[in-house]
Amino acid sequence: MILSSRSIQDRIHEPDTSRRIVITDYSTESQQPASYDLRCADSVTLAPHAVTLVSSLEWVELPGDLAATLMCRSSLGRKGVLIGGGYVDPGFRGHLTLCLVHMGSQSVSFQSGERIVQMIFHEVTDGDHWYNGQYQDSVGAIEAR
Repeated sequence: MILSSRSIQDRIHEPDTSRRIVITDYSTESQQPASYDLRCADSVTLAPHAVTLVSSLEWVELPGDLAATLMCRSSLGRKGVLIGGGYVDPGFRGHLTLCLVHMGSQSVSFQSGERIVQMIFHEVTDGDHWYNGQYQDSVGAIEAR
């Protein structure tokens, strides 16, 4: 099941920390009906036909019963900007590194704080372990390790 904006809000304010979604620098303008729009941490220009790593402005912490899918906003897709990869495992903590692929022929610029990627939350049933990989507690955009 995909979480609605009401369910996302309830999880952000959840008193039980084991079920709480943490989104630091949360913005009400980023809350969508069934997703949350992540914003870029820094201003960046994407060159044509290039792959660029961009950090989310938000620090995100997912509880063990939620995962998230990342998708480019459709307005960016119309400019030729896509996201390469985009799954966040239960238990992840940190800034999200967004791998943006620009297929267009003209440079595209984003300002710090601009909404660029949708994060869609999904319930995970009967999960038996959480993410504890090499990108846990990431700060900023992280190159492949």
